[in-house]
Amino acid sequence: MGLLPVFLVARLAGEGQRTVLDGDEGRHATAVRRIKAGEQLLLSDGLGELARCEVLAAGREGLELRVLRRWAEAAPALRVTLAQALVKGDRSELAIELATEAGVDAVLPWRAARCVARWDDGPRGAKALARWRSAARQSAKQARRGTVPQVTAPMDTAELAQRCRLAALSLVLHESAPAPLPSVELPEAGEVLLAVGPEGGITESELDGLVAAGARPVRLGPAVLRSSTAGAVALGALGALSSRWGMRSSGGF
Repeated sequence: MGLLPVFLVARLAGEGQRTVLDGDEGRHATAVRRIKAGEQLLLSDGLGELARCEVLAAGREGLELRVLRRWAEAAPALRVTLAQALVKGDRSELAIELATEAGVDAVLPWRAARCVARWDDGPRGAKALARWRSAARQSAKQARRGTVPQVTAPMDTAELAQRCRLAALSLVLHESAPAPLPSVELPEAGEVLLAVGPEGGITESELDGLVAAGARPVRLGPAVLRSSTAGAVALGALGALSSRWGMRSSGGF
């Protein structure tokens, strides 16, 4: 049996119980994935709980299921929150998709000074935030994660500095930083806050403010990465340098 598809639901039934997958997820399962009776799939509540289910019947509007097994995905002791500067166009969602696949635990949209994209506090800003949250949901399903990263409301640099003070470790990616990321001693547990600036770079005043709040500037390597890809690359490095990639799902999928 290959990898099972994942569908998000608001609430999971218990082992041995019957449940229904309907709504948009149910229609996607039947019309797009063409899942039929006798097949299996995974349900997730997006908060770390998963269930392996058998399809009992398939209709136009969804599926009837029986829960075969239910389990909780272990939360990492070391959490990584990505402060992602706003990026223009499709690369905005790409940044969230890649970070989610790389295991990010939460995303903070950052209104950095040199961001070309601007999210206002009205309908346009709400629509942009909804796209980021949708990208996180869809990417978490593709990556077969039991937890969908939370995407918060956007914040400015002063608010980001306050978050830096609360984290166990705060890092700012910067091409001129003297220290490479692998040289940083990571905590065993708590939150690592990782700040990625816009395509135009972080201003000196922004960098000074974040450093004053306890953040450490670090570089990834000799190449200068795009804002949309730097977060995912850094998350990969953090996964390899810590115990985060040593975790295994208890669900057997």
